Amino acid sequence: MLFAGQSKMKLMVYTLFLIVLALAPLFLSDFRLSLLGKFLAYAIIAMGIDLIWGYTGILSLGHGVYFGLGAYCMAMHLKLAASPGELPDFMSWSGVESLPWFWVPFHSAGAAFLLALIIPMIVAFILGYFTFRNRIKGAFFSILSQALVIITVTLFVGQQGYTGGTNGLTNFDSFLGLNLQAQSTKLIFFYLTLAVVAIVLLLCSLLVTSRMGNILTAIRDGENRVRFIGYNPVTYKVFIYCASAGLAGLAGVLFVLQEGIISPAQMGIVPSIEMVLWVAIGGRSTIGGAVLGALVTNAAKTTFSEAYPTWWPFILGAMFIIVVLLLPKGIVGTITHYTVNWKKPVLPKPISSSQEAR
Repeated sequence: MLFAGQSKMKLMVYTLFLIVLALAPLFLSDFRLSLLGKFLAYAIIAMGIDLIWGYTGILSLGHGVYFGLGAYCMAMHLKLAASPGELPDFMSWSGVESLPWFWVPFHSAGAAFLLALIIPMIVAFILGYFTFRNRIKGAFFSILSQALVIITVTLFVGQQGYTGGTNGLTNFDSFLGLNLQAQSTKLIFFYLTLAVVAIVLLLCSLLVTSRMGNILTAIRDGENRVRFIGYNPVTYKVFIYCASAGLAGLAGVLFVLQEGIISPAQMGIVPSIEMVLWVAIGGRSTIGGAVLGALVTNAAKTTFSEAYPTWWPFILGAMFIIVVLLLPKGIVGTITHYTVNWKKPVLPKPISSSQEAR
């Protein structure tokens, strides 16, 4: 009964939270609404990181790569749509004479969307399979994920004629006939992103409460025990890592449609670490906490950077230190912990044998 009540309460909180977000266009300016749409895209990444870190115990410091790959895939389609029958402007400036073969599939919006999901998952599969199979985990895996970030960013910066270099890809006009600069289009993408967040939130919640979710949690708490009782942790870890990368790619698609730019700087080490901070602040092992952490952290970052442009990195660091020291379970984790303990019935103390003798 207690767990059923918790599930109903969680469903009510999620529903109320999504309704409040759906009403945001009524009381936010166009600029603030655009920021909120971007933060919702970040929330999708946070849920994916929570699946691998909070529930499976895999700390990835390289999810900026998967986010960037997804964003670049969609940006390549948008760039081709903005240059019909011509080479993209940055290619002409770099001396490229014909469209590279790997750009050709991105003429199609559907192909760009699918590749935005598939390419991050392929990269995650290659990294995950060879590391997990060799039982590389913990800090060693985190370092490898950061190495992936360095390699990818260096490659994208160095290939100026094919990726836009440090400037990235920008100056998009339309998507499927919609004017990307029109406020009505931005409103459509905001509600599209909110709908995707709701769907991913539901699917992730179902996953972590299923049998697979129990296995993932068992791998986090004792991988060797899981192996001894007949399960192959490598299969589950590779699967959830690829799923998390796919979510990051999906977030990249929604981000670039709303932000209108993607560059190597947005897939570097610092953004990758910030993504982990969102989950830590919101609460590990709480899917809703990952969403809240992404929204709260980025809203605070925007607010403090506007008011105190010099001090906001220190304020962000202070937020993380405070959460780690005083709220180790994160915002939602701490609230849930005290709520459950407050509602938990107090059982009478067992009668000892000496008391029975009396």
